[in-house]
Amino acid sequence: MSLTAEYRAEALHLTGERTVPGVPEENYWFRRHEAAYLALLPYCDDAIVLEAGCGEGYGAALIAERAHRVLAVDYDTPTTEHAARCYPGLGVARTNLHSLPVATGVVDVVANFQVIEHLWDQERFLSECRRVLRPGGRLLVTTPNRLTFTPDSPTPLNPFHTRELSPSELDTLLHDTGFVVESLSGLRHGPALAELDRRHGGSIIEAQLEVVLGSLPGEAVWPEPLRGDVAGIAAGDFAVRTEDLDASLDLVAVAVRP
Repeated sequence: MSLTAEYRAEALHLTGERTVPGVPEENYWFRRHEAAYLALLPYCDDAIVLEAGCGEGYGAALIAERAHRVLAVDYDTPTTEHAARCYPGLGVARTNLHSLPVATGVVDVVANFQVIEHLWDQERFLSECRRVLRPGGRLLVTTPNRLTFTPDSPTPLNPFHTRELSPSELDTLLHDTGFVVESLSGLRHGPALAELDRRHGGSIIEAQLEVVLGSLPGEAVWPEPLRGDVAGIAAGDFAVRTEDLDASLDLVAVAVRP
């Protein structure tokens, strides 16, 4: 079987819990996630990496191009089976992230991209990350910024999220679980996406949500100008910066296990 982008996209049902490559209408979210992976890849050079919450597997495959070894884990059985089938160079295992399946102090990097907001016990998960990391090892975390992702509600609007975090809340959580925060940045739109925001009434995100939320599942009809603009977005259209974190779309943290 040829593992084309189309096959990978169709193999996992899109529920809103994860994103996958190869779907034109999903491309904004895929590229937004990919941009964070690319920004943090240098931390994975020649490292033993555990990706906690690998989803479709594309991110772990990116990491594997530079890491010494990658173990990708996820809780969902169809997801881990899909990742192992589509990315045969990866080590893939199913596990609850509250109990990571590796020995103490053997991992150089734990990567946790757009996952921590899904977890009921974030503190326990971070304690497990600290346990498996060697002294001086790094935890890489990305997560939606609560201040911009769900700005008007104390409860996450995404039904798959349990607790979203602001920049200060993520910083405190990492410190309280024994990490030293090396850097805390924010991912935001670069100039090309700012132009798309302008072209689509002020927000390319809201323009997409109007199509999806205003339609029955699987029946969304995308206006061709919007669909074309979304399909043309690249990871390089996003920027990761340290200023004005409260206005960022996603938070990007690098924390060190002392």
